[in-house]
Amino acid sequence: MKVIIVGAGVLGVSVARQLAVAGEDVLLLDQRGAGTGTTATTFAWTNSSRKPDPDYHRLNLAGMEEHARLAGQLRGAPSYFPSGALQWADAANEQRLADNVERLQALGYPARWVTPNEAARTAGGLRIPATVTSIAHFPSEGYVLPDRFVNNLLADAEQHGATFSIGEVVAINDGPDRVSVSLAGGEVCTGDRVVLAAGRWTERLAARAGIDVPMVTDAGRGAQTVGLLGYARSPQLDLRCVIHSPGLNLRPEAGGHTVLQALDLNAHVDPADPPSADGDIASTLTRRFSALLPDPGRAPEIDLRIGFRSLPADGHTVAGYASPQSRVYCLVSHSGVTLAPILGRLVAAEITTDQEQDLLGAFRPTRFTGVRRSDIEVDQRATSLGEQ
Repeated sequence: MKVIIVGAGVLGVSVARQLAVAGEDVLLLDQRGAGTGTTATTFAWTNSSRKPDPDYHRLNLAGMEEHARLAGQLRGAPSYFPSGALQWADAANEQRLADNVERLQALGYPARWVTPNEAARTAGGLRIPATVTSIAHFPSEGYVLPDRFVNNLLADAEQHGATFSIGEVVAINDGPDRVSVSLAGGEVCTGDRVVLAAGRWTERLAARAGIDVPMVTDAGRGAQTVGLLGYARSPQLDLRCVIHSPGLNLRPEAGGHTVLQALDLNAHVDPADPPSADGDIASTLTRRFSALLPDPGRAPEIDLRIGFRSLPADGHTVAGYASPQSRVYCLVSHSGVTLAPILGRLVAAEITTDQEQDLLGAFRPTRFTGVRRSDIEVDQRATSLGEQ
């Protein structure tokens, strides 16, 4: 079977790798390069912390478990780290954290309260402010280094026979016997199936094939899709896990660097006028980071990067064929890093066996058929402790 995958982000490469391992003929296309779209600007926290929908919670749990299995199969530098995560609450957030810990414990999700001393040992090189009133530890969570992860997946896919090519897909023709994609340069690629895993470009490409995948597409100032990340080059920290604190989230990056995220600042970010290195946003991020450093005397060096989230309109993953007759499999998710390994395996299984996988049953694109967008669209702005 010839399968064309549109989009070499974390989801597309995961599917490509699984299909190639299964012996299928795989062509992976991306308009710029593997992992250069949404995947390049993600906080990359693996979790199922605030997923109240039972089907979505189960899928994210499976994603976390699949990460552990996949890590033992991939070559290359380690890219998945089951480090655990800490959430620090102050007086304004402690009830919200307490309610979520209670809910997760009732579901059997590992979550426990820890003392500041325990948290300090778990976190590594950070100072816990005196304003923090309660701390929860989530030992099954972790993080991914996205560039390494994509590179390792792609290398394994190519080793198993997949072909990766740069090309901008401008049209998809979903025919009764074959499916084809047209590239900007005029080339037409034909196959038996197409997996549309184009992240935030999914709605536009799907529409060109007559397929409705409603997504949040606004990318203006303070839009739901817009997310700011800071990459701290110095000081180098011995940070050992993901941290969610009032005003700042942190995760380890390679080489002792740190990825920073201040959710409330997203409302002030305009992609058309990116924040400057010496502007108010950068100064706020620097001040908050410095307040958590053991030695706040030296000003951190932080590079800013604007990301764009891939947000299906109803907030849930889309995974499935556009219709019972379609040869186009649509795949997009806001939880791409957590779900990539499990979606890669399950989507490949559905394509190669034509057997539906139970975990994906609630996430078919056919759920949008005949439904008004206003009836399904939800606000997905991440603003509070433990959100993404």
